[in-house]
Amino acid sequence: MKIRFIILFVIGIIAQVLYTPAVAQGNIRHEVPDTLKLSLQEVVERAKANSIAAKQAITVKETKYWQWRTFKSNYQPQLALSGILPGYNKTYAQVLQPNGSILFQPIRNDNSSLTLDFKQSIAATGGTIYGTTELQRFSDFDRNTVLYNGTPYGLGYTQPLLQFNPLKWDRKIEPLKYNESKQVYIESQERISITVTGYFFDLLLAQVNLHLAESNFANTDKILNIANTKFELGKVSKNEILQLQLERLNAQKAVGTAKRDVEIAGLSLRSYAGIEGDDRIVLTTPGSVNQFSVSSDKVLAEAFENRSDAIAFVRRIAEAKRDVAKAKGENGLVATLRANLGFSNAANRIFDVYRSPKSQQSVELQLSIPVLDWGRSKSRAKTAQANEQFTTYEVEQDKQTFKQQIVTQVTLFNMMQEQMELTVQADRIASEKYQIASERYVLGNLGITDLSIAFQENDRAKRDFIAALRDFWGAYYQLRYLSLYDFEKNQKITYN
Repeated sequence: MKIRFIILFVIGIIAQVLYTPAVAQGNIRHEVPDTLKLSLQEVVERAKANSIAAKQAITVKETKYWQWRTFKSNYQPQLALSGILPGYNKTYAQVLQPNGSILFQPIRNDNSSLTLDFKQSIAATGGTIYGTTELQRFSDFDRNTVLYNGTPYGLGYTQPLLQFNPLKWDRKIEPLKYNESKQVYIESQERISITVTGYFFDLLLAQVNLHLAESNFANTDKILNIANTKFELGKVSKNEILQLQLERLNAQKAVGTAKRDVEIAGLSLRSYAGIEGDDRIVLTTPGSVNQFSVSSDKVLAEAFENRSDAIAFVRRIAEAKRDVAKAKGENGLVATLRANLGFSNAANRIFDVYRSPKSQQSVELQLSIPVLDWGRSKSRAKTAQANEQFTTYEVEQDKQTFKQQIVTQVTLFNMMQEQMELTVQADRIASEKYQIASERYVLGNLGITDLSIAFQENDRAKRDFIAALRDFWGAYYQLRYLSLYDFEKNQKITYN
């Protein structure tokens, strides 16, 4: 009767105490004051908004935007006002005499001028149209005279001949650079998602380990108490008691180690994601996204349409062609045609400058032709052509690597979805096996070794579940990064 009473009592304890719910499909919640409960999606959004990496990405984006604005301004009319106001001068100046001697004469005058210049580049030819209007006032204080000289208006055109035209090539390449920078910004946001996901699961695993360590410590302590009672009844050996005492000490040490890991992982996540405050972070275990099939063809199509690498492939080829054109254009021959026409005049009064001004025209062709350069121009051109060919091969190789990376990631993601289902089942089985093993040990028909194995398998199943989640979400965000496409919403990823 006494033994039966003990058995019934022990079974009652098992029903109330020893069963530890599985954490695989639920949330890890430590109901303590001043806690900040966060899901994976919330952590990702906080990191995208507050992390240093996000702020750096915004700064780079703004820099590229203003570089684009600078490029655009090169094709717009330029208007500049310049002048010398005043141009006062009091000194001695040398004056050449008719007999060849020099006399130093005192001078005191003001020579002021004001010029308004207009300039417009012509991208198709590389030439420049310019216009000007100028007024000069000269005052001689010693002789009390005032003279005016001016150009009411003048127009001109400068055209380099047979030379490299940077405006033409910039118009091809700079839009590619700007579009590339916009996609780089989106990629940087998705890269933040990948990075912060790693920090998230570091902390989540640490919290799971702490939860398991605390549960194991509590359960081991209770089982040790039951074993002590059975030892007094002669049902267990001293060696088994010592084994349980050792397991209790190890469980207690595991709790301390897990608390340390939680603090370190929490600080790392808080630092990267820019989470301020002193609230203790408690993470909720994410599930998997809705099952959906991803084809390599779809991901490749989106990647070549959205990724900055795809734009860079075109840009690199264009830059190589530009370098060839530059090497051929800078072949030593420098020829520039300049032509201008306008009106100018001089008078004693300012308004007389604009009365019946005299026409002026000029045309000039400047030439510089190398007579002997020992093949320098030809060598530069051949070097640029060789670099162009090398760039073409390099881009083709990068395209193949790009495609292979995407195909591999698609295969990995589809495998992760299947792996998740198997891991959930394994975790459920390990939890049930752990519960049964605990009950059987108390009833006396299971050894301490088998009970320890059940403990370890249960813990390993929980950790494997978190590891599978980590791999799944890492593959998911990596897939988004490689394609810049949201396969859940079936739309391109964009950020303002």
